[in-house]
Amino acid sequence: MCIVCSPAFAAAFRRLSYPSRRQFLHGAGALAAGPFIAEAVGPGAALADGTLNETVADGLSPDVVAIYTAAKILTMEADNPTATAVAVSGKRIVAAGSLDQVKAALGDTPYRIDSTFDGKVVLPGFIDQHLHPVLGALTLAVAVIANEDWVLPGVTYKAAASPEDYQARLREAEAKLTAPADWLLTWGYHPLWHGKLDRTSLDAISTTRPIAVWHRSCHEFFLNTPGLAALGLTEAMTQGKGQPSEQSNWAEGHFWEGGLNLMMGPMLKVLATPERLAFGLKQMVAYEHLNGVTAYNEPGALYTPDMWALYEQILGAPDTPMYSTFLADGRGIVDRVGLDKALDATAEQIAVAPAGPGKKLMFFPGQVKLFADGAIISQLMQMKDGYLDGHHGEWILEPDELEKRARLYWNAGYQIHTHVNGDLGLDVVLGILEKLMVEQPRADHRSVIVHFANSTEEQVGRIARLGALVSANPYYTVGFADKYGEFGLGPARADTMVRANSVLAAGTPLSYHSDLPMAPSAPLYLAWCGVNRITPSGRVAAPEQRISVEAALRAITIEAAYSWRQEDWIGSIAPGKIANFTVLEADPTAVDPTTLKDIPIWGTVFEGRPFPIPEGARSG
Repeated sequence: MCIVCSPAFAAAFRRLSYPSRRQFLHGAGALAAGPFIAEAVGPGAALADGTLNETVADGLSPDVVAIYTAAKILTMEADNPTATAVAVSGKRIVAAGSLDQVKAALGDTPYRIDSTFDGKVVLPGFIDQHLHPVLGALTLAVAVIANEDWVLPGVTYKAAASPEDYQARLREAEAKLTAPADWLLTWGYHPLWHGKLDRTSLDAISTTRPIAVWHRSCHEFFLNTPGLAALGLTEAMTQGKGQPSEQSNWAEGHFWEGGLNLMMGPMLKVLATPERLAFGLKQMVAYEHLNGVTAYNEPGALYTPDMWALYEQILGAPDTPMYSTFLADGRGIVDRVGLDKALDATAEQIAVAPAGPGKKLMFFPGQVKLFADGAIISQLMQMKDGYLDGHHGEWILEPDELEKRARLYWNAGYQIHTHVNGDLGLDVVLGILEKLMVEQPRADHRSVIVHFANSTEEQVGRIARLGALVSANPYYTVGFADKYGEFGLGPARADTMVRANSVLAAGTPLSYHSDLPMAPSAPLYLAWCGVNRITPSGRVAAPEQRISVEAALRAITIEAAYSWRQEDWIGSIAPGKIANFTVLEADPTAVDPTTLKDIPIWGTVFEGRPFPIPEGARSG
């Protein structure tokens, strides 16, 4: 589960009071107003006003058509899989094939040949099917000390692989701060790599500076004594509050899950200032561009008027070269208004930013996000055979409640995306889907199994028979199989996380996502994870679940678009589609598959305008 979708975080964020909308945006303005980091090729600024849902006719321009030539174009179109030229008119593709074929298709239409991509390989614009912009903005805008490398524009945060390394990095981060009252804020801690952490160990870093450590899962915080004091927290405030009190430890300065209700309000006033949010969102946009992303989706969007105004200012800016799309949150909405009023409230949420001409920031109509069981990084997914150490998973929505909400949205014709991580959780989700298909059969419902960490072969077959889709996070295996083989799951279950090849063999559409910041939002890296399944120890986890390079590239392009019902507009290179491309310096189908993640990305084309990656952003 993403913390943005948790009641504690969402409620605290909605209660976060800025003096006024004008002052909020003014506070963010200095950082938000600057130009996007990429610069356009050719004369003038490369503007992108966002026209995903224009008609094809409206997208065509009377201006001279640009024919881009390349060493190779991978189209993701079965009837024309490769090309060497693509013609673009305005924001639309009008032809793709060999240069002679494209010229012939244009007939008497004036054109110019652009050789910018000669020697390069062009793919459909990469898509991250599922990520969280607020969370990405907040986590990656602080000192990142995690169990893996994080490569951001202009800086690389190297992994901390041991408790000693983690403590040393904390001290380094503290030493860089000059003002005594400045907070040390850091994200990425995980006890399986970094050992035990508590208030005492943080006080050893500083007894005067407030420190807040955000767990790698985003579901836990650790505070030192000055941090507790700076937030105005007292031990009495953490007592007698039911589950929140049970999920906090004052002596250790540790707050998790429901315990976040006790400290998230004042913590967000430190963490989510207008200036920090603006910086984080600008950095996130640059980070997505650095990794070739031209469209992403936040399912279960966190909405407040202030937040949305900042989204429009940064994510919807004319020079932001990507689509930011959203799904309504079927958990939070029902919690807030009840089942009887949920459909109207969902429609109102979507109406905040309906898809349409001129839109770059939009909610997808008729789609909603629901939740089954707990987070994989916290090992709270619901497992049929439990955990090696005897702890148990958690339900985000109890099965009966999940069924009620799923039935409500199913009967109203919604496409349902359901977060599920454990094989027991998946049993529940598939059981509900089976009931709904009997009660009210629907063709092409495209119910999406989201995350798909743990499963059985029998469940993979059920997914296919029910006509559902899978959007998986392939990083789970690479990032966690080694540790989870030792702790919690054991080797067999840990290695077979994300049964991607089984999904494809069953004929089920497969897309990939990062769930940023649960994994790096780097589609080429996610493809590498799925193709190789190489863990940090150097071994291959469940080699039979590796997929082909072609399938992995489809998972970050056309299959991701299909899971959103946007395959008619984006995800492949074909006449009539939006001219969104990701440009690589080498052919991903020709390199050694183990080097797939290392292919340099030249930049992107968004709505027909090139956006190269600046050299300064490439260096880590």
